[in-house]
Amino acid sequence: MSVAVRVIPCLDVDAGRVVKGVNFENLRDAGDPVELARRYGQQGADELTFLDVTASSGNRETTYDVVRRTAEEVFIPLTVGGGVRTTDDVDRLLRAGADKVGVNTAAIARPELINEIAERFGSQVLVLSVDARRVTGDTHTPSGYEITTHGGKRGTGIDAVEWAVKAQQLGAGEILLNSMDADGTYNGYDLEMFGAVRREVTIPLIASGGASVAGDFTAAAKAGADAVLAASVFHFGKLTIAQVKEDMAAQGIEVRQ
Repeated sequence: MSVAVRVIPCLDVDAGRVVKGVNFENLRDAGDPVELARRYGQQGADELTFLDVTASSGNRETTYDVVRRTAEEVFIPLTVGGGVRTTDDVDRLLRAGADKVGVNTAAIARPELINEIAERFGSQVLVLSVDARRVTGDTHTPSGYEITTHGGKRGTGIDAVEWAVKAQQLGAGEILLNSMDADGTYNGYDLEMFGAVRREVTIPLIASGGASVAGDFTAAAKAGADAVLAASVFHFGKLTIAQVKEDMAAQGIEVRQ
């Protein structure tokens, strides 16, 4: 049985507002997260992802509040990430109304966090967020891609494909693979990088970074994406959820109508 490819708008939330930039720079205001979430729910989004881009402890209560208000109004699965460091952080987000929780930097620092979350809450709750880029300069990794932190500003030298494989073994339920080279550029998903990870892991993969036209989403689905995620094209009205799903359906890809 084939599974429908999910279309997921991503809301980068900073101090209670949705923002968007290019390669995580020059952030501009894109609206109220609860209003946008409601609109996407009505448009037929399959899920929503919230990323707390500043994720400082000062903003944490704001994030819980946004999650609560969204969960009361929008009835599709909600993934929340940004600044999640412990299983207790996961617990609080789930209690606030999140269905899944994204982890990134804390898992790189301490990979056993993946296992701890999976054991306490189940793998289906855990989305590993991976910000990866092509290696440049003196850095070398077996796959040619490395994991970055701090919004793509810091390289880690960790091989992106090897990290995805390890995360699956530790219990990650799915992987959100974001190309830092493509993020916000409108140049399309990095299908080469996506394919390198897809060949090595069996858990669901979400493609992220660089979508511009409906065909970009379709290309990612054909490359094996279980879900396609984007921000700018939806926030600024370049595309609707329906247009993305129509293009995929026309290409024979199963989507939820």
